[in-house]
Amino acid sequence: MKVFATALLLFFAATGLASANCLSQAEARAVVASGQAQPLGAVAGQAGGEIIKAQLCRQGGGYVYVLSVLKNGQVTNVTVNANR
Repeated sequence: MKVFATALLLFFAATGLASANCLSQAEARAVVASGQAQPLGAVAGQAGGEIIKAQLCRQGGGYVYVLSVLKNGQVTNVTVNANR
């Protein structure tokens, strides 16, 4: 139980920091629809586990997905290039 609580704490801390440059759901849909970023399904294989949360974010003039991924019982954050 202690490991699970620690994983949740890390999950919320990391996703809170990432949200500063991240798009709302409506903005993310518009960016993907316009072809500026790939849909999540196109990059999901790069996550390395089960995606439990995804945010499309601006980074360095492009876009990345900041993913919270469950793998081997642990939640980790993975950043995946979303540019076309």
